[in-house]
Amino acid sequence: MSEPVILINPFKVPEGKLQESIQYWEAHRDFMAQQPGYISTRLHQSLQADATFQLVNVAVWESQNAFYLAAQKMRQSLGTKGVEGLSGDPALYQVIRD
Repeated sequence: MSEPVILINPFKVPEGKLQESIQYWEAHRDFMAQQPGYISTRLHQSLQADATFQLVNVAVWESQNAFYLAAQKMRQSLGTKGVEGLSGDPALYQVIRD
């Protein structure tokens, strides 16, 4: 069995849109949590108000394929409309050192 993959997605949050951005993330988390291959996810908020990335999502998936299939299904089900000005930069990673 292969090692799980890690999704890391840092978000630039527009001023005044933090709560709306969190609600947007929660809706997507709830959808993804029901998909095959999902293991876990956590949303992190910066302690610095001026941080470039106010929110960072870290999720664990059983495989790249499981994540890609779930993401495709999510786009079809939830669409692509998001919070105005909210931008993410998602990428999958593998653990190479402990």
